[in-house]
Amino acid sequence: QVQLVESGGGLVQAGGSLRLSCAASLNIFLFGAMGWYRQAPGKQRELVARIISTGSTNYGDDVKGRFTISRDNAKNTVILQMNSLKPEDTAVYYCKATMYTNDYWGQGTQVTVQG
Repeated sequence: QVQLVESGGGLVQAGGSLRLSCAASLNIFLFGAMGWYRQAPGKQRELVARIISTGSTNYGDDVKGRFTISRDNAKNTVILQMNSLKPEDTAVYYCKATMYTNDYWGQGTQVTVQG
C-alpha cells in the first residue's frame, strides 16, 4: 500500500521560506513521477512542481525561479524548497506520486503566507 506523508507547512511572512517534505512508504524509484500540487480556497488544484524518474523537473509558471523540487533517495522523500514566498502562495499543498496509471495523494499540508 502506498502512503505519502507531507510535512513542513506552516505560517510564514511574505519573502520567507518553507521546506516541504513528502515521505513515501515505498522506494521512490518505483514511481514514474512525483510532484507537489496546491489548492487555494475557491480554486482548482494546480501543479507546483514535478520530478520524473530521470530527474527531470518542471514547474508551474507562478513558482519558477522561487521553488525547487528535489529527491532524497536514501529517505524516499521528495522535497519542495519554497523561497520568496508570496501571499498568493497560500494554499493546501499536496504530494502526488504516479506508478504506472495509478495516482496516489498525501493528506495535504497547509501553507499560509502573510503579507
